[in-house]
Amino acid sequence: MINIQNLNKTYDKFQLNISLDIPSGIVSGIVGRNGAGKSTLIKAVLGLIKADSGSIKTFNKDPLLLNNEDKQLIGVALADSGFSTYLCINDICKILRKMYKSFNETEFIRRCEEGGLPLNKRLSEFSTGMRAKLKVLIAITHEPKLLILDEPTAGLDVVARNEVLDMLRNYLAQDNERTLLISSHISSDLESICDDIYMIDQGQIILHEDTDKILDEYAILKITRRRFEEIDKQYIIKTKEEDFGFSCLTNQKQYYCDNYPDIIIESGNIDDMIMIMSEVK
Repeated sequence: MINIQNLNKTYDKFQLNISLDIPSGIVSGIVGRNGAGKSTLIKAVLGLIKADSGSIKTFNKDPLLLNNEDKQLIGVALADSGFSTYLCINDICKILRKMYKSFNETEFIRRCEEGGLPLNKRLSEFSTGMRAKLKVLIAITHEPKLLILDEPTAGLDVVARNEVLDMLRNYLAQDNERTLLISSHISSDLESICDDIYMIDQGQIILHEDTDKILDEYAILKITRRRFEEIDKQYIIKTKEEDFGFSCLTNQKQYYCDNYPDIIIESGNIDDMIMIMSEVK
């Protein structure tokens, strides 16, 4: 569905250099600190910015060469874009009718009403949570094969985030060939929905792993300086120095549980992994 080989995009103080492959029917998450390159990657995939070198293929085509029929198969919600806040949902319906051949207006209205979104109020009167739900509804209402979402739950409380994630789960469950690329700095959102995770830092992928494996096999070891000198380090991926000694990331949790019962071992957590893997030296 999406294939990227040696994508390079350079700005004044930032360089994106990435390769990845997202097959059809997969939900892939992109995590990283603010400024890591998540939004730049998504804009490159959509053809909103032109790469300096490398190749991007969406539906086996360069994004800049996608025709109107191809674009009908893509649903998008970007963090920094959307409809004018002077519009109301009824206004947006008129636009979506012209944009998408498969726009299901009846279903769209039903979902808006079900989600508590007023049809005649301007978007400027919507809460942050209401706007987030509407963005996702707009992205999925024409039943795209590829859904690309940039920070869809940013700034939302727990209830609103769960509502947005439930919308996505229900949408994906209707067709196992639907593909989702979603970025977020809220790792718990991605843990609950993604098949795999790409961790980006300073424009590069520093870790790619199946979500289940991260949660089951990765761990953070808390080790004193003296004990750190003694343990087997062959399965330690990255180390961060702490006041008490070291926090160490491993992808062999069971090995350290079996052989070092005296050290503190915390189960895999994407937030902690980001803190260790993106440690600036």
